[in-house]
Amino acid sequence: MEEASSCSLNSTTLFQQEDAKGITYRIPALLYIPPSCTFLAFAEKRSTVKDEDALYLVLRRGVMRGRSVQWGPLQPLLEATLPGHRTMNPCPVWEQNTGRVYLFFLCVQAHVTERCQIMWGKNACRLCFLCSEDAGCSWGEVKDLTEEVIGSEVKHWATFAVGPGHGIQLQSGRLIIPAYAYYISHWFFCFPCSVKPHSLMIYSDDLGVTWHHGKFIGPQKTGECQVAEVTGRAGNPVLYCSARTPNRFRAEAFSCDCGDYFQKPTLNPQLREPRYGCQGSVVSFRPLKMPDIRQDPSGKDSPTTQKYPLLDSSLEAEEGAGRWLFYSHPTSKKHRLNLGIYCNRNPLEVTCWSCPWILRYGPCGYSDLAVVEEQGLLACLFECGKEHGYEQIDFCLFSDQEVLSCDDCTSPMN
Repeated sequence: MEEASSCSLNSTTLFQQEDAKGITYRIPALLYIPPSCTFLAFAEKRSTVKDEDALYLVLRRGVMRGRSVQWGPLQPLLEATLPGHRTMNPCPVWEQNTGRVYLFFLCVQAHVTERCQIMWGKNACRLCFLCSEDAGCSWGEVKDLTEEVIGSEVKHWATFAVGPGHGIQLQSGRLIIPAYAYYISHWFFCFPCSVKPHSLMIYSDDLGVTWHHGKFIGPQKTGECQVAEVTGRAGNPVLYCSARTPNRFRAEAFSCDCGDYFQKPTLNPQLREPRYGCQGSVVSFRPLKMPDIRQDPSGKDSPTTQKYPLLDSSLEAEEGAGRWLFYSHPTSKKHRLNLGIYCNRNPLEVTCWSCPWILRYGPCGYSDLAVVEEQGLLACLFECGKEHGYEQIDFCLFSDQEVLSCDDCTSPMN
């Protein structure tokens, strides 16, 4: 891989660990609401760094002022709680017709770990959401959707989760919340003997009134995921999914039916996973300036690339669509280090990801991207630190041109 470029921008710390073994903020989720030029930045507040010590969600609201953001104080989201449960995995989505914000999350029994649920095959999670009518200034009552969305199938789900990160609304109006579940395919007496994680989508076709879930993405193991809408054959919408795996590389999959069913995922050797994997974020972005994607920065023709099956990725269709993919993830293949921003200017091609532009050197972790298209900007909310990747959660604004500011970042990775 070619040498990466580094971000020279200043970031803003929104959530800070209070002491080395105490209060910690993890699992960022970021949402931008265009009409009010408002950012909603979410995180989990934990009594320690451990997942089982999550407490409740917290929120900071930010308002765009030119090319900067004015942030309000930290607010606890105590509405997003169930008695006897801890709250985890914020996953917000904005519904543009009604202006509502839906905040999905998990409520997990007491200190029951994910490992314990998988080992015994006994789910301890509830699928919940809140709704805000005023861009996150106030929130309604918590609603438990577990029975509506999963129902009797939950006996085959050792555990599940949403996001973490953001959901999206498709051109069709469908709302999508990315999720994953540990599915039990075989039992031996009272013990699950075959449990595998699979990504899937939770969706609503009636502006958030009712919710359902799609089919599992497989057969490979896929976990935490995010999705973005791109354009396929004859301008038809295609849903792109980027999923965490334990297999050293990121899994990518496409859906031609708005997320109900995905084609078999493919591991992409350009997008490395550290040991055990890490969550990553993806957004679809329409740049203000559209370069000629037929050539690389040196003026030579772009290399021939392999196409995904059943999808038409002609240059004419892509130029008409004019949407790129941006992806954030640690760049090291061994550890959670050096958070990178990758760009794919031809989203349906296997080998068109740029080399990473390093947003933050050093320890890092989970991240979430958002788009401010009216200004040609992207935003990232990400875990980072000096010694560990969970010391703080920072926010940074940047442009697509900054990501593509040097030749190293605009040529395909080796």
